[in-house]
Amino acid sequence: MSEDVVVITDVNFEEEVLKSNIPVLVDFWAAWCGPCKQLAPVIDELAKEYKDKIKVGKLDTEEHNSTPAKFGIAAIPTIILFNKGQAVNKMVGAKSKKDLKAAIDAQLK
Repeated sequence: MSEDVVVITDVNFEEEVLKSNIPVLVDFWAAWCGPCKQLAPVIDELAKEYKDKIKVGKLDTEEHNSTPAKFGIAAIPTIILFNKGQAVNKMVGAKSKKDLKAAIDAQLK
């Protein structure tokens, strides 16, 4: 995982995501999930490309399961884009970099 990606936990979720003054993309994942592993390099690239514009984080659903439960995460990978403390876009499954960039860019307008 790149140093530009924030490790998000049940403990720091509110501070890192809900109270963030910039949009936050959260990748809900688990170590055993094949599509999550395929998506990991894309998440790292987005974190570098959008540095200082958005925050990019990953939340391990195996280690931290109360936050995923609050947001109805039933399948992983699930990516939720938050803006001003609200979930504004929820994408289930491995998405293309193009799709993720389009979702991010919509929040930066």
